[in-house]
Amino acid sequence: MSTPPSPETVEVDFITPRHLAGGGDPAWITVPLHRACGWSHGNDPLMPRVLLSSPDQKALLRLEPEPDGQWWTLHHAAEPDRPAWYASFGARTPVELIAAATDTLADPNPPVGAPSDPYESLHQIGWSPPTIGGDGLVSPDGTAYVERLGTAQEPGAWFVTASLGPNRRPVWQARFGAHTPARLVAAFTAALVDPKPVARIDSGRSLPTRDPNVVTRRTTDVLAVYVAGALEERVHSLAARHAAPPTSPIPSRKPPTRNGRIR
Repeated sequence: MSTPPSPETVEVDFITPRHLAGGGDPAWITVPLHRACGWSHGNDPLMPRVLLSSPDQKALLRLEPEPDGQWWTLHHAAEPDRPAWYASFGARTPVELIAAATDTLADPNPPVGAPSDPYESLHQIGWSPPTIGGDGLVSPDGTAYVERLGTAQEPGAWFVTASLGPNRRPVWQARFGAHTPARLVAAFTAALVDPKPVARIDSGRSLPTRDPNVVTRRTTDVLAVYVAGALEERVHSLAARHAAPPTSPIPSRKPPTRNGRIR
């Protein structure tokens, strides 16, 4: 009698701090916005970009490889109580952080008590002002920096920068225009300091460093069915917040191989 095959597993890296885990799979952002939140997408197979627009046509999310600029840009039209605003994110900005902002924008019923001060989450875990000049707050390990430009009378844009340490070249930068709703920036900074590791497959190609003094990787085998179902679970979770079922199923895909990507 033959022995039944063992369930297929995938080697997954769980990485902290999450802001140095690499960009991840863009589908973590785009698929739930489309399926759970009703954002529509264009179809231009000749262009290496993704365009998604909100149901009310006020917000446009663009993903476009830009070697010298931000890969993700979010533009929102002016409203009666707020001028037009934007947010943009570098290529290596983890998708989990961007998704925190886009999920907040798309959520029709923001949770009561959700943070609205982008600095609140940072203060709670001991971020402090930079030691040499500048405003804002720096992470205890010196690899992340959040600041708001402008003055108390006229506050300006928010900048979030990740690097490998003080005075090192940025790994990525996120920018939020002066009129971006504070709750979106706060959602981003809360995700930034979330201590939960993020999962990556074949992270060696996306990590900005493997220095164990900067990045911690815990590698484990995970059932491929769980890896493949992570995005589906996220879609249904976000759809539940909208009190509506997903619009259409994700096309069936084979479980990812060891060279695949989880996010």
